[in-house]
Amino acid sequence: MPSQRHITVRRAPKYVPFLVAGALLGAVAAAIVGYTGTVPDGYTRAAIFGYFLVIFVAVGVLLGGVVVLVLDRVSIARARKAIVEELPDEEPQDGSQEGPGRADDDGEQGPSAA
Repeated sequence: MPSQRHITVRRAPKYVPFLVAGALLGAVAAAIVGYTGTVPDGYTRAAIFGYFLVIFVAVGVLLGGVVVLVLDRVSIARARKAIVEELPDEEPQDGSQEGPGRADDDGEQGPSAA
């Protein structure tokens, strides 16, 4: 008799795309702030951009992480319960094996062109 198991099915978000998106948005914000403002004496636009880049990318990654954690909690709340049944492996009626690992399988994929 096949065994039954109770499982939980949910759609969980992937963390890395949210973190990368936050970093990219932070880089865009740093470029806008760094290249549109006034330049103080003794600094270059590149130095200002670099400073804002470090800060805004870190904040963007942090915000992306918060968003993905909130979405993960929402997915846990929307999870559904299911019952799955294990099906036995079916053996061929004639006793021969099919697929990879047959007795007549010599490992070649097709006819050789030699």
